[in-house]
Amino acid sequence: MIPFTDEELMPVVAKVLDKVRPMLVQDGGDLKLLDIKNGRVFVQFQGACNGCAASDQTLKFGVERQLRIDIHPEIEVINIPLGSEEALR
Repeated sequence: MIPFTDEELMPVVAKVLDKVRPMLVQDGGDLKLLDIKNGRVFVQFQGACNGCAASDQTLKFGVERQLRIDIHPEIEVINIPLGSEEALR
């Protein structure tokens, strides 16, 4: 169980995402933080990262790994494909 509220996590997660963002931008992509619910971080790959064959690896071994190191080992990151944002409602 993650000992933080979703509201407490939002600015901290955003800061960690800013830390990994240069790696994505270097390859023509980006990452948008959509929401946090029950410790699950919902993001959306953008630019060249959207639909990239390596995006699952980037999500788990880049983004999620960094969040787990910096914040809490149980954080989960989920990519919401472009056009599927209504799934968060």
